[in-house]
Amino acid sequence: MDPRLTRLGRRRAVRTGAVAAVVFALLAWWLLAQHGASSPAGRLSFATGLPTGVYAKYGDLLKEDLGRDMPSLEVRLQSSQGSLDNLKRLTSGTADFTLATADSVATYRDGRQPGAEGLRACARLYDDYIQLVVPKGSPVRSARDLKGLRVGVGTDESGVQLITRRLLRAAGLDFDRDITPVRVGIDRMPGLLEGGQLDAFFWSGGLPTNAVQSLGRRLPIRLVQLDDLIKPLHALGPETHYYRAAVMPVDAYPELRAPQAVKTIAVANLLVTTDRADPDLAESVTRSVMNSRDRIGQKVHAAQKVDLRTAIFTDPLDLHAGARRYYASVKP
Repeated sequence: MDPRLTRLGRRRAVRTGAVAAVVFALLAWWLLAQHGASSPAGRLSFATGLPTGVYAKYGDLLKEDLGRDMPSLEVRLQSSQGSLDNLKRLTSGTADFTLATADSVATYRDGRQPGAEGLRACARLYDDYIQLVVPKGSPVRSARDLKGLRVGVGTDESGVQLITRRLLRAAGLDFDRDITPVRVGIDRMPGLLEGGQLDAFFWSGGLPTNAVQSLGRRLPIRLVQLDDLIKPLHALGPETHYYRAAVMPVDAYPELRAPQAVKTIAVANLLVTTDRADPDLAESVTRSVMNSRDRIGQKVHAAQKVDLRTAIFTDPLDLHAGARRYYASVKP
């Protein structure tokens, strides 16, 4: 065989091997970039809410996606009393991530609570709708009609009680003197109403809320409009600008057989962490939240409202650096 042909074959083999090595390296880099060369590991504690609320259901489903996307990360869920309790857990280091309403975050921060300056957001999620629930035959047509009644107002650490207090002020009622406030959450309020121990209760949650759905299947109930309070509510001060007029459609709770949509008030939910959170972890959690929208939305309809275009609007909190990095990576 001609030696020159042998050398030519060797050079071709070397070149082919080199090209294959480059292709393999690029493929390995791409796979690592997609699946995470250093996927976050360790433990993550996520504070949710009361067992029968939307926060808890959302947390259960999100845990599955976090476990799939970050298999080396152990995710632990914490039940809580609601938004204000969640923020205390977060700033004390008991929880790493949580859910909280924008008005609760603003109240916590403006009140200069411990650690409030370190709060950061990863995403704006879905809206909570304020729901005033009464028996179907109740004479209550407005929050102004609650005077003298026994009213479920949410627990003391909940965002429900925060908005309830403000709504009653907007209605010209005193929280402590004009109603009998029953400080329990959505895990107990439906049963108390059904048992005749409550005349009405307030709830702030995504649509639909399972506890309200279940109550509506057992007892004829009605949702009371709150639209007449939006102007006096906003007049209370700048801290109320997080509330907006909203409409609960008839099909939100088909079991109630409402004749028409109910005008009410809504407030945004935020995915919250602190500036102590590792940027890689915050980026990965944010990515999982956004990618899980459709799957979670099949079981928690409120999650269908999670939208990449609005997720960055996390007033009153700045975005966490890791979350900001995620949004920059998916920007068209």
